Amino acid sequence: MEKNCMEQRAPEKIDGEKINLEKINIGGNAFLLPQPQVLVGAMLGDRANFQAVAWVSRVNMTPPYMAVALGDHATRDGVVASGEFSINIPSVDLVAETDLMGLVSGRQVDKSAFFEVFYGSLSKAPLIRQCPVAMECRVVKTVELPADLIFIGEVVGTWTEERYLTNGMPDILKVRPFVLSMPDNAYWAVGEKVGKAWHDGLPLRERLTSLL
Repeated sequence: MEKNCMEQRAPEKIDGEKINLEKINIGGNAFLLPQPQVLVGAMLGDRANFQAVAWVSRVNMTPPYMAVALGDHATRDGVVASGEFSINIPSVDLVAETDLMGLVSGRQVDKSAFFEVFYGSLSKAPLIRQCPVAMECRVVKTVELPADLIFIGEVVGTWTEERYLTNGMPDILKVRPFVLSMPDNAYWAVGEKVGKAWHDGLPLRERLTSLL
């Protein structure tokens, strides 16, 4: 009899070496840990609307493209209609307001009332002044999935303040963003720095090169 996928175990050995920790398959409803928490903005007619979104990522270096996945919500309607959207990075001070943006629908209430809205070069990409970093994007491609639409947008402007920068770049300790974990649905502050990218692996690369 086949075992249920939830009961399957990983092999006891790999290349003859015994595995110390047992792995279990918990199924396909998986999420990245953690996920960035942002507020995506779009225009609904003549008013701004915002939605709490965690399915967002940089997806191209040059031009700078960002992708967001949106379900059947008012914000998606706004992006489809205008071809523009914003990505706003809230700080930990905006946890409650951010959460609210995922609890109520812009089809019933005016969610822009909770923020001070401003605009950059795009008239249909509302930006949130309270967010330390806000990006305005123009849609360059839309990908239709079974439940969601992925909007890939070119970043045409990134708005911040000098107090959030170090050496001209956004400083994560000054921005104080927070992240989302699923499926437990919890918000987390960013912890301590544990390493330096494109640097800490160099000794291992040198060791690997020496084995070739």
